[in-house]
Amino acid sequence: MHEAYKEKMNPLVSKVHGKEKRWSVEYAALRQVCLASGLKEELKWGQACYDFKGSKVVLIHGFKSYCALLFMKGALLRDPKHILVQQTKNVQAARQIRFASLSDIKKQKAAVMAYIREAIAVEKSGLKVQMKSVAQFDVPEEFQKRLDGDPKLAAAFHALTPGRRKGYLLHFGGAKQSATRTARVDKHAPRILQGLGLDD
Repeated sequence: MHEAYKEKMNPLVSKVHGKEKRWSVEYAALRQVCLASGLKEELKWGQACYDFKGSKVVLIHGFKSYCALLFMKGALLRDPKHILVQQTKNVQAARQIRFASLSDIKKQKAAVMAYIREAIAVEKSGLKVQMKSVAQFDVPEEFQKRLDGDPKLAAAFHALTPGRRKGYLLHFGGAKQSATRTARVDKHAPRILQGLGLDD
C-alpha cells in the first residue's frame, strides 16, 4: 500500500483484508483507489466501506468469480462506460463494477476514479434513489390465490410493515417452480398470521 494512504487505513479493514486469500492483491489495489478519493474507510457488514460524512458511498466485496466495487446509489450514476452491473433485478439502488483480476483494475483505474468522484457528487447533492413501493412488486399467482381465498391471511399480510411484505413477495416470487412457490406460501402463512416477517 502506498505510504501516503497508511494513516487513512482502518486497522479493522487491514485485519479482514489480511485474511483474504482469493482477492488479496485486487483488494489492495481497490483499497488504494478508494482511499485516494478522500473517503473515510470503515469496516461495515464485514467489508471495506468508504463513506462521505457518515453516508456509505462504495464498498469492496468479493465473490467466487469476481471482486467488485459496490456503489450504494449506483442507479443514479450516469455510467458512460456501461460497466455498472445490477446484481439481481430486485436490487434497486446499488450497482457493481466487477473485476476478474488485478490487470482488470489497472485497465479501468481512471474510469473507476471518475465513477467514485461522481458517487461523491451524488452524495453531496442529497439525491436519493426512488425506491419501488410494495405495490409495485409482483404478487405471485399462488400467493394471490391464497390471499383471495383466506381473508384472515390477506388482512394479516396487509397489516405487515412494507419491508416485511416486500420480503415475502421476493421470497415467494424467487422460486422458479409453481410447486415451490406454493410450498413457500404454505410454510410462511402461519408466520404472516402472527405478524412476523421472514427474518423475525
